[in-house]
Amino acid sequence: MGRAFEYRRAAKEKRWGKMSKIFPKLATAITIAAKEGGTDPEMNAKLRTAIANAKAQNMPKDNIESAIKRASGKDGNFEEVTYEGKSANGVLIFIECATDNATRTVANIKSYFNKTPNASLLTNGAIDFMFDRKGEFHIDLSNVDKDEIELSLIDCGLDSLEKSEDEDINSYIAYSKYEDFGSLSIGLENLNINVKCAKLVRIPTNPITLTEEQMQELDKLLDKIEDDDDVQAVYTNLA
Repeated sequence: MGRAFEYRRAAKEKRWGKMSKIFPKLATAITIAAKEGGTDPEMNAKLRTAIANAKAQNMPKDNIESAIKRASGKDGNFEEVTYEGKSANGVLIFIECATDNATRTVANIKSYFNKTPNASLLTNGAIDFMFDRKGEFHIDLSNVDKDEIELSLIDCGLDSLEKSEDEDINSYIAYSKYEDFGSLSIGLENLNINVKCAKLVRIPTNPITLTEEQMQELDKLLDKIEDDDDVQAVYTNLA
């Protein structure tokens, strides 16, 4: 995959490694899930998934419990909003946010694009159709028959099963269609498959590649966006 891929992966790992930013975002996801479907993880699949993702990032138990409790208070009123933009070299950027102040959030997002040469914020819907929304489950298939599990999961909404880039030979990524996220989640639970993290993602339908120099320029913008406390996830059309 070459140096460009290695640079991109290193840059992503650097951003993902900022625990001071990750924990608040995980807490917000837990609060939103609890607000929507109740505070009992056994009865709320979205909350159960949010908690599992938090635990996978070693988020302390007290933080998780506080995030659940916040759902019943005034501080738990979050609004989920999305923004779409473009940058130089044909890069498309889709941003998912959770905010208690949409005016603040949109002002911040606009400023990141306005301060970046050849970048601009677009109207909602401008690039949404250029991404497929899917469920993504990072799973461990140790001590199980992969082929047998794959057949069982197809009935639960499995779209594809791919080997992870993780060095662990038992690490795989299971994908589902957006509407099958819940059924595949339940299927994995029933089969006692270890799910390391699960989320809804947006996958570009026509991915592009950039040079290392072009990616360095793009990463400056992505760093600004992902460092924003209101931003939950950022997707691009990079391969």
